[in-house]
Amino acid sequence: MFLEAALYALSGFFMKFSDDALDEKNNTILGVASGILCVAGIGYLAVNFQDAATIFLAILLGTLLSAKVDKLGHLVTLIIFLVILFIWGIPTIGFISLALCTIAAWLDEVGNDRESLKGKKIVETFFKYRFSLKIMVLILAVLGGLEVIYPLQIPGINFFQPVTFIYFMLFDLAYELAGLKFNSIYEGLYNIYRIIS
Repeated sequence: MFLEAALYALSGFFMKFSDDALDEKNNTILGVASGILCVAGIGYLAVNFQDAATIFLAILLGTLLSAKVDKLGHLVTLIIFLVILFIWGIPTIGFISLALCTIAAWLDEVGNDRESLKGKKIVETFFKYRFSLKIMVLILAVLGGLEVIYPLQIPGINFFQPVTFIYFMLFDLAYELAGLKFNSIYEGLYNIYRIIS
């Protein structure tokens, strides 16, 4: 349980750090290095836990569908993730659950970049913090909790364990923290590099 929580948080942190290193600083080496740390975490989670496999595949598919895999660093980490899944496999997941989470992830990515939504406070905040996927994970986690009391089997849907929502929020909070602290961490790493070299 602690390992899962830690890996969700670390994966979220390194995902955002990798994105910002690639997108804001155009630093491929740091972007790929932090991306590999992220992929190691989500790879382990996706191989070992059904809920994580659904969530992280949905994020991958949503990002691909919104054409956000547009740098060398993104491609490298994408390939590593797919190789991990190919070698170790993933648990059985529900196709409908994956489709719903993928649509939510795609909406978040598209809404986050939509210029026409800028200035519309509630909508802009909704997509800035990617609430579509959070809501979908929450719904599947609540239904998973209810399934314990009222067993409900729907072909193609796997409901999440309630704790998965907490794990996902840790992922998201760490992602946001990395964005807030990116510049100070980046400058610190740059200064260390200058001293060493």
